[in-house]
Amino acid sequence: MCCLPSMVGFLRVMLVVLCALFMFPELSHAKHERVTRHYKFNIKMQNVTRLCKTKSIVTVNGQFPGPRIIAREGDRLVIKVVNHVQHNVTIHWHGIRQIRSGWADGPAYITQCPIQRGQSYVYNFTVVGQRGTLWWHAHISWLRATLHGAIVILPKRHHPYPFTKPFKEVPIILGEWWNADTEAVINQATKTGLAPNVSDAHTINGLPGPLSNCSSKDTLKVKVKPGKTYLLRLINAALNDEMFFSIANHTLTVVESDAVYTKPFTTNTLLITPGQTTNVLLHTKPNPPNAKFAIAARPYATGPAAFDNATTTAILEYKHTAPSLSNTNNNLPLFKPPFPKFNDTVFAAKFNNRVRSLNSKKFPAKVPRTVDRRFFFTVGLGIKKCSKSEACQGPNNTRVAAAVNNVSFVMPNTALLQAHFFGNSKGVYSTDFPANPPVKFNYTGTPPKNIMVSSGTKVVVLKFNESVELVLQDTSIIGAESHPLHLHGFNFFIVGQGNGNFDPKKDPQKFNLVDPAERNTAGVPSGGWVAVRFLADNPGVWFMHCHLEVHTSWGLKMAWIVQDGERRNQKLPPPPSDLPKC
Repeated sequence: MCCLPSMVGFLRVMLVVLCALFMFPELSHAKHERVTRHYKFNIKMQNVTRLCKTKSIVTVNGQFPGPRIIAREGDRLVIKVVNHVQHNVTIHWHGIRQIRSGWADGPAYITQCPIQRGQSYVYNFTVVGQRGTLWWHAHISWLRATLHGAIVILPKRHHPYPFTKPFKEVPIILGEWWNADTEAVINQATKTGLAPNVSDAHTINGLPGPLSNCSSKDTLKVKVKPGKTYLLRLINAALNDEMFFSIANHTLTVVESDAVYTKPFTTNTLLITPGQTTNVLLHTKPNPPNAKFAIAARPYATGPAAFDNATTTAILEYKHTAPSLSNTNNNLPLFKPPFPKFNDTVFAAKFNNRVRSLNSKKFPAKVPRTVDRRFFFTVGLGIKKCSKSEACQGPNNTRVAAAVNNVSFVMPNTALLQAHFFGNSKGVYSTDFPANPPVKFNYTGTPPKNIMVSSGTKVVVLKFNESVELVLQDTSIIGAESHPLHLHGFNFFIVGQGNGNFDPKKDPQKFNLVDPAERNTAGVPSGGWVAVRFLADNPGVWFMHCHLEVHTSWGLKMAWIVQDGERRNQKLPPPPSDLPKC
């Protein structure tokens, strides 16, 4: 009898717990929410045939495109990469925030030295506060042409999508194919100082499709049921081409960009730059039509250089309930979608302006309202002098270059993050990257006579938690061109964009600080500007570069150093023991 009160108290506590679990079932999973998922990436050569030509390409586990990584928000990923090829390799987990895990970010000579032949490295990081479609790719030279794959981050369990639950999800990876070895392509361009040869085909999930030479069998077929909703996870993994994407006779609903939910909007055609991801809903027709529909992509190009002006196609096929009708699919007419002109900058501007953060109570747009540091960066082309030992084919022994604020970035011989962490920056990098262009001029008008760029390994240093506003301004030097700029380690908010030269007095008055697009890669408009804001809440060294690989090769890149904060959870931990050495 003496134990009765305590037993009653225990039962009351249990009743409260059971009621809580009944009312809030997600609590029952909270303790076991995080899962550690292990993957092994064997970097190996694989013979692949496209366009009736066979070549040996660099792959992960012999797959092209590479294996899909699937995780949930909050999961830890442990990915062992073993290099079996002659090339040095690193892997970047594009769009993953890497909160306090910068050692796993992946860009060669920025956060790590490359993984050499016969060596391995374990990328260990947690997916914090992100859900949606991202991707992984090689981040050294041009190896990402074939070394890439999708990252699918599902919401936490019992956390539904803020849109119609899809019947099925389909990854769509846009890419480029060269018949030649892409390393030989960029090496030849580097030797001559001229633009590299363009690709021989564009691809969808590694396949060129029936419009390309000798490729009728190398065609992706997406089979759908009538009256269903499909989620297409789009990734532009192309090296050098922004892409229009469309499905004939179908409307797409954009619901996410760069793993951030957006306000849904419908479109027949969307624009996606290299580095970007976009999730769209495809609502199939209620009755199976007697036709097939092209899933197509073709380049959006605004620059002066040649580009691969080819269209890649996959096939959308409806499943018929009657087997006899399903067998006649090969004889059905194929409808193709219309596209904007290849250089339709008006379409590009209108489309990008339609992308808005969802900004709901559950998924707010946390736009920095105040600004601690302001930067104005010009991005564009130029030329630089070649050494006497080089035989560059530009005028007066010069080569084409690209620069940010007239600084063409020189890759170091050791990783910037190691140099920063251990206080060994001398001779590796300097902290005098200019906050503004060294010379003011009419950026989108007549170029200055002197278009020579300077060179250096320069960075910007930010204090922890500083809010940053960055205006990226295209220039007309050699030719105006759009530039998809990617920032590692952060998402930023695109608070404004426009044509011509940025006006620091008038344009900020029109900034969207309520529901701007939140992305990790933004297209700087051809002959225009884009303004972004972000919070420097992630200590480490973070690369920012054009995601047109040719421009990155020419030097259109720089790095930000974010210093440690005062608290323990605001500091970058020491590197892992297996971090590769240079």
